[in-house]
Amino acid sequence: MNSKLAGHLLVECLVAQGVDIAFGVPGESYLAVLDGFYRSREQIRFVACRNEGGAAFMAEAHGKLTRRPGVCLVTRGPGATNASIGVHTAFQDSTPMVLLVGDVGSDCRDREAFQEMDYSVYFGPSTKGMAKRVERIDDANRIPEYISRAFATAMNGRPGPVVLVLPEDMLVQPVADSLQPLSRVEAVTPHPDPAGIAALQRLLQQAERPLIIAGGSGWDAAGAAALQAFAERWQLPVGNAFRFQDTFDNHHPLYAGDVGIGINPPLAANIRNSDLIIAIGARLGEMTTGGYTLLQAPRSQQQLGHILPQGDELDRVYQADVAIQSGVNAAAQALAALPAPAAAPRWQAWSQQLNADYRANLVPQRLAGLSEGISGDIDLPRVIASLQRQLPADAVITNGAGNFASWIHRYFQYHGVAKGHKTQLAPTNGAMGYGVPAGIAANLATGRTAFTIAGDGDFLMNGQELATALQHGGKSIILLLNNGVYGTIRMHQERKYPNRISGTTLGNPDFCQLASAYGYAAERIASNDEFDAALERALARESGTLLEIRLPPEIISTRATLSTITQAALARG
Repeated sequence: MNSKLAGHLLVECLVAQGVDIAFGVPGESYLAVLDGFYRSREQIRFVACRNEGGAAFMAEAHGKLTRRPGVCLVTRGPGATNASIGVHTAFQDSTPMVLLVGDVGSDCRDREAFQEMDYSVYFGPSTKGMAKRVERIDDANRIPEYISRAFATAMNGRPGPVVLVLPEDMLVQPVADSLQPLSRVEAVTPHPDPAGIAALQRLLQQAERPLIIAGGSGWDAAGAAALQAFAERWQLPVGNAFRFQDTFDNHHPLYAGDVGIGINPPLAANIRNSDLIIAIGARLGEMTTGGYTLLQAPRSQQQLGHILPQGDELDRVYQADVAIQSGVNAAAQALAALPAPAAAPRWQAWSQQLNADYRANLVPQRLAGLSEGISGDIDLPRVIASLQRQLPADAVITNGAGNFASWIHRYFQYHGVAKGHKTQLAPTNGAMGYGVPAGIAANLATGRTAFTIAGDGDFLMNGQELATALQHGGKSIILLLNNGVYGTIRMHQERKYPNRISGTTLGNPDFCQLASAYGYAAERIASNDEFDAALERALARESGTLLEIRLPPEIISTRATLSTITQAALARG
């Protein structure tokens, strides 16, 4: 009987699930799997990263883009714990992902062997923030079953991460050549109950000031187009949930703005004044609800229609007037099929005002308290306008966490998924260091232009992955806003403990020299005209590019300077 190693079979199972790229850091605990990648190198490639956190972020980004599980491979103990940041991001962002962990051999288990740990405790569902499921494969003949179940679990219901633990001795067991992968699994899509759609329609017919909040994972072009058709037929304003700003086209006359950190104050007021919120795919978490104040939990003053793919998420935080378990695309199709109102809806002026408020928020404002000349010849809203002009419509925009992201969140207009592409990758769990690896993964996986905006603190979390880009032929463009501080924390520090600086000042390297050492082109930008030309060169260049803009800490947000925040805190006493 001809045989192969279990590690070879595992890679064949990944290929059968449609995986053509996987990310990870190699480890001796899964050498047989690495050999499997070599045997199947014409069908799948393994991208060796420089840190497991960066690899996990890449897999999460891949899952967001493709709506199928991104795959990450790490070794036991330190490798797995480094990767946990990506698992947490995938959980809170509802992103399908599979983490494969090489583990100690079965003969050493439960002795606190080298790098041994209990993954079911560390990642398990009981953590309420890590994996949907954690399983250990002890029998090599069951690898096809476990891989198939992992992919199904990651995609079905609320998408999320699954962890599979791979004992080292299991991976080198011989299995029969006749043992083949199971066929590719597809997500099982729940469809909305017609009675629920009818109940939502009745709420809508009674409403005076309705608003859709759309977001979450899983949107495809047809579903997003159906959402747009529903909004147009009923003249409904649409806001996008936190860091899902590409769900609905920002250029559309019914777009109301992003509902998240740094929300446009008029939009926040209008959400509070709305009498009906239709939330489609959005969990209505802390960031989207302004700390559960825009909609009060557990019972909002607005009537609420809530649509989510997983039943146990419904009525968990917010008790909805109408709760519908459905995939987002199926729900959007059902809503688009509702007959249009016989006459112009009474909220038409409301919808127009919300869009006018959004467009007014796009007009740059002079920062309160900004002294003349303090920002030099750089105007950040003009930088974002240059991105809007020059980046291709299908460019993927990525960012990690920090106040630097507020500039692109406020001023950049994302093209909606209805136009055929997901264009925003950003962590709703606020993970720093996400943007750089996510941009590299997006380019490696799709070949599309990847643009990353990063702060100095954020960049240094995973800047080493530029080496991964160089090695594997990836290209991204990185705009680095360098102000020498952990900006978000410094802002909050000044609000609560003004003039008591502690732990938020950064000593930085020369970022241009650092990027050059990794093989990226690098330019330091001192004016908007320089940025326009440098971005044009970056787009034409075959290699990646880092563009650094040095800013004073004073330019801390899109609305106020750091000094203004400090003075307001002092005035409050």
